[in-house]
Amino acid sequence: MTSRREPSTPPDIPGYEARRLLGMGGFADVFLYQQQMPRRSVAVKVLLAGTLGPEVRSRFQTEADLMAQLSHHPSIVTIYQAAIAGDGRPYLVMEYCSRPGLGARYRSERISVAEALRIGIRLASAVETAHRAGILHRDIKPANVLITDFGWPALTDFGIAATTGWSSGSAVGMSIPWSPPELLAEDPQGDVRGDVYSLGATVYSLLARRSPFEVPGGANGAADLIARIERSPLAPTGRTDVPASLQAALARSMEKDPAHRHHSALAFARALQQVELELMLPGTPVELPEDVLTDAEQAGDADGGEAADQQLTRLRPVVSIDPDADPDADPADDGAQATRLRPVASISPDGAPARPASAVPSYALPAASAPSATAPDRSTQPRHRRRLVLGAVAGAVVVGVLVGAAALSLGGGDAPPEAEAEASPAPTATVAVTTAVPTPVDLVGTTGPDGAVVFTWGNPEPQDGDRYLWGVVQTGTQPRMEVVDERVVSVPGAGTAAPVCIEVSIVRADRRASTTPAVGCSP
Repeated sequence: MTSRREPSTPPDIPGYEARRLLGMGGFADVFLYQQQMPRRSVAVKVLLAGTLGPEVRSRFQTEADLMAQLSHHPSIVTIYQAAIAGDGRPYLVMEYCSRPGLGARYRSERISVAEALRIGIRLASAVETAHRAGILHRDIKPANVLITDFGWPALTDFGIAATTGWSSGSAVGMSIPWSPPELLAEDPQGDVRGDVYSLGATVYSLLARRSPFEVPGGANGAADLIARIERSPLAPTGRTDVPASLQAALARSMEKDPAHRHHSALAFARALQQVELELMLPGTPVELPEDVLTDAEQAGDADGGEAADQQLTRLRPVVSIDPDADPDADPADDGAQATRLRPVASISPDGAPARPASAVPSYALPAASAPSATAPDRSTQPRHRRRLVLGAVAGAVVVGVLVGAAALSLGGGDAPPEAEAEASPAPTATVAVTTAVPTPVDLVGTTGPDGAVVFTWGNPEPQDGDRYLWGVVQTGTQPRMEVVDERVVSVPGAGTAAPVCIEVSIVRADRRASTTPAVGCSP
């Protein structure tokens, strides 16, 4: 535990008036200041006088540069200014987030599943934005997530960030409880999947009210935690309101082997979005600025092609309303108004009101297999700096939910029509829930003499019309998905220098897909 110390004295900064201490850290203190023009409250992070060595100064400068580069994102704390005070201490002027941050909330407050999902998706979109800009955070944890005045999580503290090209070196400053095992080794090595692990660990902490491998009442020193992180399985959160699909998504994000995790922060966000849809919660969009989109995505957006269509896929539950119901009837009446189903609010990415939810939720298959549709004229629609990215990671899609209006007949099959009419209640809406599409099994890759890798898999519950959505998984990139009819694919020219990994989902005839895709790699 860090020994207590006295807070430093806030420096005199022209145009700012110091108000009070907000927080203390190992290398810096944070103060609330009042900026005079424009007049607003700001948070100012000031380096301690005793830590002004070249390495710390360099890290502080890196933090300022990275946060300024990324602070246009709504879930990353905004940087207004970086400079050196008259007494020689560097400082950052940042957005002031007045609400209690996650570090103060997660142990003392029961955070709902819905809020944890929203926070996780928004943080994942911020981390994906950083990764596409070539930046790893490396210290994602509840204490580094503030809450803005509008209730949005805001990621901060990029002090130990690195480029996505970083693969080994010192991991000094990382927080053990939320760190992946590969960064706790003597020779730390990592990539974007290390941040995916920490994202999952942070969401887990919000639900469990403790860090993932902390044992309540047990030994939780650094050595104890490291041993569990490296060897122990992830325990359930202990909450009955956490669905199995969410527990599975968290477990996958925190796999010991990085190759078995979600391959990107975006993939993790999509897994959380599927849980939202399963729970019939309002969908949380993933925010990705256009300036960090890949060339393929930008090309797809420009020509209305397949890439854009997949990125803008929205899944909605179906809501049926009794056409014979009296709109003026008392909602408490047991008649036609006895059951009311309300759609989840949804906004179109182009700003137009969302159409009524009138179709079964489904994954938008590539154009080769999906029903043809006329693409909208994008030339007449405004382009936004942010885009709603809502889809399914590598074909994974939420459990399909079918809601249809049906008259419930309580009369026997042999009853006369008059008796049947008397026994039948007024029509009410009913809910029919389909079973989840299973994950493919026995996914195996074999390298042939020509260097191609042939992957095969099994279907545990085959049905007529089943097809398979697959794509090659590459770190830091979004897989290009294809649909095949057979349970075998070949990846040509892969060579043997590094393992080749793919993801595969089962796609039903009604276009529902596996809740969780199978992941397999070559030997």
